[in-house]
Amino acid sequence: MYITNTITLSIPHLTPQDFAELCQANQELRLERAASGEVIIMPPTFPWTGKQNFSLYVQLGIWIEKTGLGVGFDSSTGFTMPNGAVISPDVSWVSKQRWEALTPSQQQQEFSPLVPDFVVELRSSSDTMKKLRDKMQEYIANGVRLGWLIDSQNKRVEIYRPMQNVEVLDSPANLSGEDVLPEFILDLNKVW
Repeated sequence: MYITNTITLSIPHLTPQDFAELCQANQELRLERAASGEVIIMPPTFPWTGKQNFSLYVQLGIWIEKTGLGVGFDSSTGFTMPNGAVISPDVSWVSKQRWEALTPSQQQQEFSPLVPDFVVELRSSSDTMKKLRDKMQEYIANGVRLGWLIDSQNKRVEIYRPMQNVEVLDSPANLSGEDVLPEFILDLNKVW
């Protein structure tokens, strides 16, 4: 089955354990669990979006290797947020101190009960800006310290920070990781 848009399923009484088992039994699917308990099935990305995501991974990965300040994750990683949602940002990062505070089981065998410090959502052709903006607001409300919503179709970036208005940048050449990712600069010319 080929999915071009997300599909939301209502599965009454789906526990976190049930969701983990559903994901394990359907590893070929990209699944998230909304705070309301709904299961969201996401389509695979098209090659252009995959290329852009890869550039984000590479640039962040080089910075992580250089600094050793934390751990990076790809879009297949699930995190359990305080509101009960299990989310999978396109790119995410957790500080070394917070990652190492988890037990080995939480790091390896569960959707870690950990909100990333930093997330990126990259708009694909099947995404609506409303859906992505809602997702970014949910990330920030649950403890993400810095989030970037990259709309490459319009060469626009929305920057999300706790207790601040969203900052919108048109056609920026780069983005700063600010105090969350010290000295990290994302070269958007490699992403656009």
